[in-house]
Amino acid sequence: MDCSVSNALPKPKAISVNGVVIAREAIAQEVQNHPADKPIHAWQAAARALVVRELLLQEAARLGIETEPLCDPDGRRETAEEAAMRALVEREVKTPEPDEATCRRFYEQHLQRFRTGDLYEVAHILIAASRGDEAARLAARASAETILAAVKADPHVFADMASNHSACSTSAAEGGRLGQITRGQTVPEFEAVLERMQPGEIAIAETRYGFHVVRMDRRAEGQTLPFELAKERIAGYLAASVEHRALAQYISILAGQAEITGIALVAADTPLVQ
Repeated sequence: MDCSVSNALPKPKAISVNGVVIAREAIAQEVQNHPADKPIHAWQAAARALVVRELLLQEAARLGIETEPLCDPDGRRETAEEAAMRALVEREVKTPEPDEATCRRFYEQHLQRFRTGDLYEVAHILIAASRGDEAARLAARASAETILAAVKADPHVFADMASNHSACSTSAAEGGRLGQITRGQTVPEFEAVLERMQPGEIAIAETRYGFHVVRMDRRAEGQTLPFELAKERIAGYLAASVEHRALAQYISILAGQAEITGIALVAADTPLVQ
């Protein structure tokens, strides 16, 4: 029984670029490089990739571009076609390097990206209740408030309360201690409460799991990476973003000038390069 991708899909219209047909076998082989939620989506992505490849190769041939293949750091040598496409893009797609002012502006507008997360050392007692069970939520809130009052009156009973009442079995065995956590390790609604708490404070956090009596033992504020240390990374990111957009527009120009059948590519209205 043949279960290949090419036989699992309905036969589409022939795909061609200026009369050059993209073989179904080539598309089937390319599919492995385009994982998708459905086989047809992977097939379409593979077909578009091969159409773009053919557009670039035809343009390189039209311009008479030839160059020596290069080797990557792992010693892999380009094929002649890869070298031709690289040389074409280097010649035709010109993008400016981001200057320091541009990098600094990006840094100032996205400071959160360059800040390490706050570190929290916390303990909790979870009174579990499903989000959709209103009666259970009301009962859980009442229990949490009773426990909160008890541990505020005598903080030393927190560990016993966690051991006897918490639905979080892992932390209950440790007196409710969760250890050190940072943003992203718990649910957003729990983290929102942590952000407002100070060391020594005990409060209630309502989450999708129920109600938590939370004790903040220690917190360390995150640090912002200085611009000078982030500048090189920012420049690389901005350069790559500009190059990606410029290449996409250049490919759209080529697509608009070509006769493509069997699949649609977006064509640019105005040329990128003269």
